Amino acid sequence: MNDMVMDTYFASPDRSTDKELAAEIKTVGSNPVISALLQSISGLLAIVDRNRQIIAVNDSLLNMLGLDDPQQVLGLRPGEVLQCVHAHDDPAGCGTTEYCSTCGAAIAMVASIEKGIPAERLCALSAERKGRMIDMALLIRAQPIEVDSTRFILLFVKDVTRQQQRAALERTFYHDINNVLGMLVQASELLVAENTTALASTIHQAAFRLLREVAIQHSLTESSAGSYQPMWAEFTTQQIFKELKSFFANHPAANDINVEFVENHAAITIKTDISLLLRVLCNMIINALEATDREGLVKIWPEYNGETLNFCVWNASLVPPDIANRIFQRNFSTKAQAGRGIGTYSMKLFGEKILGGKVDFISSAKDGTIFRFTHHLA
Repeated sequence: MNDMVMDTYFASPDRSTDKELAAEIKTVGSNPVISALLQSISGLLAIVDRNRQIIAVNDSLLNMLGLDDPQQVLGLRPGEVLQCVHAHDDPAGCGTTEYCSTCGAAIAMVASIEKGIPAERLCALSAERKGRMIDMALLIRAQPIEVDSTRFILLFVKDVTRQQQRAALERTFYHDINNVLGMLVQASELLVAENTTALASTIHQAAFRLLREVAIQHSLTESSAGSYQPMWAEFTTQQIFKELKSFFANHPAANDINVEFVENHAAITIKTDISLLLRVLCNMIINALEATDREGLVKIWPEYNGETLNFCVWNASLVPPDIANRIFQRNFSTKAQAGRGIGTYSMKLFGEKILGGKVDFISSAKDGTIFRFTHHLA
Protein backbone atom coordinates (compact mmCIF):
# COMPACT_ATOMS: atom_id res chain seq x y z
CA MET A 1 0.00 0.00 0.00
CA ASN A 2 1.54 3.35 -1.02
CA ASP A 3 1.75 6.47 1.13
CA MET A 4 -1.07 8.20 -0.81
CA VAL A 5 -3.58 5.52 0.09
CA MET A 6 -2.41 5.47 3.71
CA ASP A 7 -2.61 9.26 4.08
CA THR A 8 -5.94 9.94 2.45
CA TYR A 9 -9.41 8.51 2.00
CA PHE A 10 -10.09 10.58 -1.10
CA ALA A 11 -8.09 13.53 -2.47
CA SER A 12 -4.35 14.07 -2.55
CA PRO A 13 -2.85 14.91 0.87
CA ASP A 14 -0.02 16.92 -0.72
CA ARG A 15 0.28 20.61 0.09
CA SER A 16 2.19 23.34 -1.66
CA THR A 17 5.30 24.65 0.05
CA ASP A 18 5.46 28.21 1.32
CA LYS A 19 7.68 29.11 -1.62
CA GLU A 20 5.26 27.55 -4.12
CA LEU A 21 2.29 29.31 -2.51
CA ALA A 22 4.05 32.66 -2.62
CA ALA A 23 4.82 32.17 -6.33
CA GLU A 24 1.22 31.14 -7.09
CA ILE A 25 -0.22 34.07 -5.17
CA LYS A 26 2.05 36.45 -7.08
CA THR A 27 1.15 34.87 -10.45
CA VAL A 28 -2.56 35.11 -9.84
CA GLY A 29 -2.40 38.53 -8.19
CA SER A 30 -0.57 40.07 -11.15
CA ASN A 31 -2.94 38.65 -13.77
CA PRO A 32 -5.38 41.36 -14.96
CA VAL A 33 -8.10 38.86 -15.88
CA ILE A 34 -8.06 37.27 -12.43
CA SER A 35 -8.01 40.68 -10.74
CA ALA A 36 -11.04 41.76 -12.78
CA LEU A 37 -12.92 38.59 -11.83
CA LEU A 38 -12.23 39.06 -8.13
CA GLN A 39 -13.40 42.67 -8.26
CA SER A 40 -16.44 42.27 -10.53
CA ILE A 41 -18.12 39.07 -9.27
CA SER A 42 -20.49 39.86 -6.42
CA GLY A 43 -20.92 36.22 -5.40
CA LEU A 44 -18.52 34.16 -3.31
CA LEU A 45 -15.31 33.36 -5.21
CA ALA A 46 -12.03 31.72 -4.29
CA ILE A 47 -9.12 30.52 -6.43
CA VAL A 48 -7.36 27.31 -5.45
CA ASP A 49 -4.25 25.57 -6.75
CA ARG A 50 -3.71 21.92 -7.70
CA ASN A 51 -3.51 21.01 -4.00
CA ARG A 52 -6.87 22.71 -3.31
CA GLN A 53 -5.24 25.51 -1.32
CA ILE A 54 -6.67 29.00 -1.54
CA ILE A 55 -4.44 31.57 -3.24
CA ALA A 56 -6.99 34.36 -3.74
CA VAL A 57 -10.48 35.32 -2.55
CA ASN A 58 -12.89 38.12 -3.27
CA ASP A 59 -14.34 40.53 -0.71
CA SER A 60 -17.75 38.81 -0.71
CA LEU A 61 -16.26 35.57 0.57
CA LEU A 62 -14.21 37.40 3.19
CA ASN A 63 -17.34 39.21 4.38
CA MET A 64 -19.24 35.92 4.61
CA LEU A 65 -16.42 34.54 6.77
CA GLY A 66 -16.37 37.69 8.92
CA LEU A 67 -12.77 38.46 7.94
CA ASP A 68 -11.12 41.58 6.56
CA ASP A 69 -7.64 40.30 5.70
CA PRO A 70 -7.19 37.74 2.86
CA GLN A 71 -3.88 36.66 4.41
CA GLN A 72 -5.93 34.83 7.04
CA VAL A 73 -7.20 32.32 4.47
CA LEU A 74 -4.37 32.03 1.94
CA GLY A 75 -2.83 28.55 1.91
CA LEU A 76 -5.83 26.97 3.61
CA ARG A 77 -8.29 24.59 1.96
CA PRO A 78 -11.99 25.47 1.61
CA GLY A 79 -13.17 23.14 4.38
CA GLU A 80 -10.63 24.62 6.77
CA VAL A 81 -11.72 28.17 5.94
CA LEU A 82 -15.41 27.30 6.25
CA GLN A 83 -14.68 25.51 9.56
CA CYS A 84 -16.02 22.13 8.47
CA VAL A 85 -16.16 19.84 11.52
CA HIS A 86 -14.28 17.13 9.61
CA ALA A 87 -11.53 19.33 8.17
CA HIS A 88 -9.02 18.25 10.82
CA ASP A 89 -10.11 14.64 11.40
CA ASP A 90 -6.95 13.39 9.68
CA PRO A 91 -3.45 14.93 9.70
CA ALA A 92 -3.56 15.76 5.96
CA GLY A 93 -6.68 17.86 6.49
CA CYS A 94 -9.54 18.90 4.23
CA GLY A 95 -10.25 16.51 1.36
CA THR A 96 -8.52 13.49 2.90
CA THR A 97 -10.87 12.27 5.63
CA GLU A 98 -13.35 9.41 5.37
CA TYR A 99 -16.15 11.96 5.04
CA CYS A 100 -14.56 13.74 2.07
CA SER A 101 -15.36 11.14 -0.60
CA THR A 102 -18.99 12.24 -0.38
CA CYS A 103 -18.26 15.97 -0.01
CA GLY A 104 -19.63 17.94 -2.97
CA ALA A 105 -16.88 20.56 -2.73
CA ALA A 106 -14.09 17.98 -2.69
CA ILE A 107 -15.62 16.00 -5.57
CA ALA A 108 -16.03 19.12 -7.72
CA MET A 109 -12.48 20.31 -7.10
CA VAL A 110 -10.86 16.93 -7.74
CA ALA A 111 -12.83 16.41 -10.97
CA SER A 112 -11.90 19.88 -12.21
CA ILE A 113 -8.23 19.55 -11.27
CA GLU A 114 -7.73 16.06 -12.71
CA LYS A 115 -9.92 16.30 -15.84
CA GLY A 116 -9.68 20.00 -16.60
CA ILE A 117 -13.47 20.32 -16.88
CA PRO A 118 -16.07 22.38 -14.99
CA ALA A 119 -17.83 20.49 -12.19
CA GLU A 120 -20.73 21.46 -9.97
CA ARG A 121 -21.87 19.72 -6.81
CA LEU A 122 -23.99 20.39 -3.75
CA CYS A 123 -21.97 20.40 -0.54
CA ALA A 124 -23.68 19.57 2.77
CA LEU A 125 -21.45 21.28 5.31
CA SER A 126 -21.50 20.96 9.08
CA ALA A 127 -19.46 23.77 10.62
CA GLU A 128 -18.59 24.74 14.17
CA ARG A 129 -18.52 28.47 14.73
CA LYS A 130 -18.22 30.16 18.10
CA GLY A 131 -19.10 26.92 19.82
CA ARG A 132 -22.27 26.37 17.75
CA MET A 133 -22.98 23.70 15.16
CA ILE A 134 -24.26 25.11 11.86
CA ASP A 135 -25.56 23.04 8.94
CA MET A 136 -25.19 24.66 5.53
CA ALA A 137 -25.92 23.74 1.93
CA LEU A 138 -23.45 25.21 -0.56
CA LEU A 139 -23.60 24.94 -4.31
CA ILE A 140 -20.00 24.61 -5.47
CA ARG A 141 -18.87 25.16 -9.05
CA ALA A 142 -15.24 24.44 -9.91
CA GLN A 143 -14.01 26.02 -13.15
CA PRO A 144 -10.45 25.33 -14.39
CA ILE A 145 -8.41 28.24 -15.72
CA GLU A 146 -4.88 28.39 -17.14
CA VAL A 147 -2.57 31.18 -15.96
CA ASP A 148 1.00 31.17 -17.28
CA SER A 149 0.64 27.49 -18.24
CA THR A 150 -0.44 26.57 -14.71
CA ARG A 151 -3.90 25.24 -13.95
CA PHE A 152 -5.86 26.89 -11.21
CA ILE A 153 -9.48 26.44 -10.17
CA LEU A 154 -12.05 29.18 -9.87
CA LEU A 155 -14.30 28.11 -7.01
CA PHE A 156 -17.73 29.73 -7.09
CA VAL A 157 -19.68 29.24 -3.86
CA LYS A 158 -23.40 29.89 -3.44
CA ASP A 159 -25.17 29.52 -0.13
CA VAL A 160 -28.42 27.65 -0.89
CA THR A 161 -29.16 26.66 2.72
CA ARG A 162 -32.53 28.40 2.88
CA GLN A 163 -33.64 27.03 -0.49
CA GLN A 164 -32.73 23.50 0.56
CA GLN A 165 -34.46 23.85 3.93
CA ARG A 166 -37.57 25.24 2.27
CA ALA A 167 -37.63 22.43 -0.29
CA ALA A 168 -37.29 19.83 2.47
CA LEU A 169 -40.06 21.44 4.52
CA GLU A 170 -42.33 21.61 1.46
CA ARG A 171 -41.78 17.91 0.71
CA THR A 172 -42.55 17.01 4.32
CA PHE A 173 -45.58 19.31 4.44
CA TYR A 174 -47.16 18.01 1.24
CA HIS A 175 -46.49 14.41 2.23
CA ASP A 176 -48.05 14.83 5.68
CA ILE A 177 -50.97 17.02 4.62
CA ASN A 178 -51.88 14.63 1.81
CA ASN A 179 -51.95 11.74 4.27
CA VAL A 180 -54.23 13.67 6.64
CA LEU A 181 -56.53 14.86 3.85
CA GLY A 182 -56.66 11.36 2.36
CA MET A 183 -57.93 10.01 5.68
CA LEU A 184 -60.41 12.89 5.92
CA VAL A 185 -61.80 12.16 2.44
CA GLN A 186 -62.15 8.46 3.24
CA ALA A 187 -63.90 9.24 6.53
CA SER A 188 -66.27 11.66 4.79
CA GLU A 189 -67.10 8.99 2.19
CA LEU A 190 -68.11 6.62 5.00
CA LEU A 191 -70.14 9.41 6.57
CA VAL A 192 -72.07 9.95 3.32
CA ALA A 193 -72.64 6.20 2.91
CA GLU A 194 -74.09 5.93 6.43
CA ASN A 195 -75.83 9.30 6.61
CA THR A 196 -77.09 10.75 3.33
CA THR A 197 -77.78 14.25 4.65
CA ALA A 198 -76.92 17.54 2.94
CA LEU A 199 -74.40 18.28 5.70
CA ALA A 200 -72.58 14.97 5.15
CA SER A 201 -72.41 15.63 1.40
CA THR A 202 -71.08 19.16 2.02
CA ILE A 203 -68.35 17.84 4.34
CA HIS A 204 -67.32 15.22 1.78
CA GLN A 205 -67.26 17.72 -1.06
CA ALA A 206 -65.23 20.22 0.98
CA ALA A 207 -62.69 17.56 2.00
CA PHE A 208 -62.28 16.40 -1.59
CA ARG A 209 -61.90 19.96 -2.92
CA LEU A 210 -59.31 20.74 -0.27
CA LEU A 211 -57.32 17.64 -1.26
CA ARG A 212 -57.37 18.78 -4.91
CA GLU A 213 -56.45 22.35 -3.97
CA VAL A 214 -53.37 21.11 -2.13
CA ALA A 215 -52.36 19.18 -5.26
CA ILE A 216 -52.74 22.38 -7.31
CA GLN A 217 -50.61 24.35 -4.85
CA HIS A 218 -47.96 21.63 -4.91
CA SER A 219 -47.65 21.86 -8.69
CA LEU A 220 -47.29 25.65 -8.41
CA THR A 221 -44.41 25.36 -5.95
CA GLU A 222 -42.63 23.18 -8.48
CA SER A 223 -43.12 25.83 -11.21
CA SER A 224 -44.71 23.19 -13.39
CA ALA A 225 -48.08 21.63 -14.05
CA GLY A 226 -46.44 18.25 -14.61
CA SER A 227 -46.97 16.92 -11.07
CA TYR A 228 -50.72 17.54 -11.10
CA GLN A 229 -52.88 14.56 -12.01
CA PRO A 230 -56.24 15.82 -13.36
CA MET A 231 -59.54 14.10 -12.54
CA TRP A 232 -61.86 14.39 -15.52
CA ALA A 233 -65.65 14.42 -15.11
CA GLU A 234 -68.68 15.98 -16.77
CA PHE A 235 -70.22 19.17 -15.39
CA THR A 236 -72.91 21.56 -16.64
CA THR A 237 -72.52 25.31 -16.84
CA GLN A 238 -75.23 25.60 -14.17
CA GLN A 239 -73.17 23.47 -11.77
CA ILE A 240 -70.06 25.54 -12.47
CA PHE A 241 -71.87 28.85 -11.95
CA LYS A 242 -73.46 27.56 -8.75
CA GLU A 243 -69.97 26.81 -7.39
CA LEU A 244 -68.70 30.25 -8.40
CA LYS A 245 -71.64 32.09 -6.83
CA SER A 246 -71.21 30.14 -3.60
CA PHE A 247 -67.47 30.93 -3.51
CA PHE A 248 -67.92 34.68 -3.97
CA ALA A 249 -71.05 35.08 -1.83
CA ASN A 250 -68.90 36.11 1.15
CA HIS A 251 -65.50 36.62 -0.46
CA PRO A 252 -63.65 39.65 1.01
CA ALA A 253 -62.56 40.83 -2.44
CA ALA A 254 -66.24 41.18 -3.41
CA ASN A 255 -67.13 43.50 -0.53
CA ASP A 256 -68.83 46.70 -1.78
CA ILE A 257 -68.61 45.49 -5.40
CA ASN A 258 -71.55 44.37 -7.53
CA VAL A 259 -70.90 40.87 -8.87
CA GLU A 260 -73.33 39.86 -11.62
CA PHE A 261 -73.56 36.29 -12.90
CA VAL A 262 -75.38 36.25 -16.24
CA GLU A 263 -76.96 32.83 -16.76
CA ASN A 264 -79.49 33.30 -19.58
CA HIS A 265 -77.99 30.50 -21.62
CA ALA A 266 -78.68 26.90 -22.52
CA ALA A 267 -77.25 24.18 -20.31
CA ILE A 268 -73.91 23.03 -21.74
CA THR A 269 -72.08 19.97 -20.44
CA ILE A 270 -68.27 19.88 -20.58
CA LYS A 271 -65.65 17.37 -19.52
CA THR A 272 -63.15 19.02 -17.23
CA ASP A 273 -61.23 18.87 -13.98
CA ILE A 274 -63.64 20.91 -11.88
CA SER A 275 -61.08 21.87 -9.21
CA LEU A 276 -58.70 23.21 -11.82
CA LEU A 277 -61.41 24.96 -13.83
CA LEU A 278 -62.72 26.70 -10.71
CA ARG A 279 -59.16 27.72 -9.84
CA VAL A 280 -58.76 29.38 -13.26
CA LEU A 281 -62.18 31.08 -13.17
CA CYS A 282 -61.84 32.23 -9.56
CA ASN A 283 -58.49 33.84 -10.34
CA MET A 284 -60.06 35.60 -13.31
CA ILE A 285 -62.85 36.96 -11.11
CA ILE A 286 -60.54 37.96 -8.24
CA ASN A 287 -58.31 39.76 -10.72
CA ALA A 288 -61.36 41.72 -11.96
CA LEU A 289 -62.54 42.48 -8.43
CA GLU A 290 -59.15 43.85 -7.41
CA ALA A 291 -59.18 46.15 -10.45
CA THR A 292 -62.69 47.48 -9.69
CA ASP A 293 -63.51 50.55 -7.60
CA ARG A 294 -65.96 50.47 -4.72
CA GLU A 295 -69.58 50.14 -5.90
CA GLY A 296 -68.27 49.11 -9.33
CA LEU A 297 -69.45 46.16 -11.39
CA VAL A 298 -67.94 42.81 -12.36
CA LYS A 299 -69.85 40.60 -14.79
CA ILE A 300 -69.38 36.86 -15.42
CA TRP A 301 -71.09 35.03 -18.26
CA PRO A 302 -70.65 32.10 -20.69
CA GLU A 303 -70.57 32.25 -24.48
CA TYR A 304 -71.43 29.18 -26.56
CA ASN A 305 -70.86 29.01 -30.32
CA GLY A 306 -71.16 25.28 -31.03
CA GLU A 307 -67.42 24.50 -30.98
CA THR A 308 -66.24 26.35 -27.91
CA LEU A 309 -67.58 27.45 -24.56
CA ASN A 310 -66.09 30.72 -23.33
CA PHE A 311 -66.16 31.79 -19.70
CA CYS A 312 -65.94 35.60 -19.67
CA VAL A 313 -65.19 38.03 -16.84
CA TRP A 314 -65.59 41.78 -17.37
CA ASN A 315 -64.65 44.87 -15.40
CA ALA A 316 -64.56 48.53 -16.42
CA SER A 317 -60.85 49.14 -15.84
CA LEU A 318 -58.16 49.37 -18.52
CA VAL A 319 -55.08 47.16 -18.36
CA PRO A 320 -52.25 49.53 -19.39
CA PRO A 321 -50.22 48.33 -22.40
CA ASP A 322 -46.98 47.99 -20.40
CA ILE A 323 -48.78 45.79 -17.85
CA ALA A 324 -50.63 43.84 -20.56
CA ASN A 325 -47.33 42.71 -22.09
CA ARG A 326 -46.31 40.89 -18.92
CA ILE A 327 -49.58 40.08 -17.18
CA PHE A 328 -49.17 36.28 -17.48
CA GLN A 329 -45.51 36.28 -16.43
CA ARG A 330 -44.73 34.45 -13.19
CA ASN A 331 -43.80 36.75 -10.27
CA PHE A 332 -44.85 39.89 -12.17
CA SER A 333 -47.37 41.99 -10.26
CA THR A 334 -48.47 45.59 -9.93
CA LYS A 335 -48.90 44.96 -6.19
CA ALA A 336 -46.01 45.65 -3.83
CA GLN A 337 -46.56 42.72 -1.47
CA ALA A 338 -44.24 39.73 -1.62
CA GLY A 339 -45.74 36.54 -3.01
CA ARG A 340 -47.84 38.23 -5.67
CA GLY A 341 -47.77 37.46 -9.41
CA ILE A 342 -49.13 33.91 -9.22
CA GLY A 343 -52.84 34.35 -10.03
CA THR A 344 -52.67 35.35 -13.69
CA TYR A 345 -49.67 33.06 -14.23
CA SER A 346 -51.60 30.07 -12.88
CA MET A 347 -54.59 30.86 -15.13
CA LYS A 348 -52.38 30.40 -18.16
CA LEU A 349 -50.46 27.44 -16.75
CA PHE A 350 -53.45 25.33 -15.73
CA GLY A 351 -55.98 26.61 -18.25
CA GLU A 352 -53.77 25.81 -21.22
CA LYS A 353 -51.22 23.20 -20.12
CA ILE A 354 -53.69 20.85 -18.43
CA LEU A 355 -57.23 21.83 -19.37
CA GLY A 356 -56.20 22.33 -22.99
CA GLY A 357 -58.09 25.59 -23.40
CA LYS A 358 -56.96 29.14 -24.05
CA VAL A 359 -56.69 32.05 -21.63
CA ASP A 360 -56.57 35.57 -23.07
CA PHE A 361 -57.99 39.05 -22.58
CA ILE A 362 -58.89 42.26 -24.41
CA SER A 363 -58.75 45.69 -22.85
CA SER A 364 -59.58 49.26 -23.81
CA ALA A 365 -60.33 52.51 -22.03
CA LYS A 366 -63.75 52.63 -23.64
CA ASP A 367 -64.99 49.05 -23.15
CA GLY A 368 -63.02 47.89 -20.11
CA THR A 369 -61.36 44.50 -19.81
CA ILE A 370 -62.63 41.00 -20.59
CA PHE A 371 -60.68 37.96 -19.45
CA ARG A 372 -61.75 34.80 -21.24
CA PHE A 373 -61.15 31.10 -20.80
CA THR A 374 -62.01 29.18 -23.96
CA HIS A 375 -62.94 25.51 -23.54
CA HIS A 376 -62.90 23.48 -26.77
CA LEU A 377 -65.90 21.15 -27.00
CA ALA A 378 -64.72 19.00 -29.90
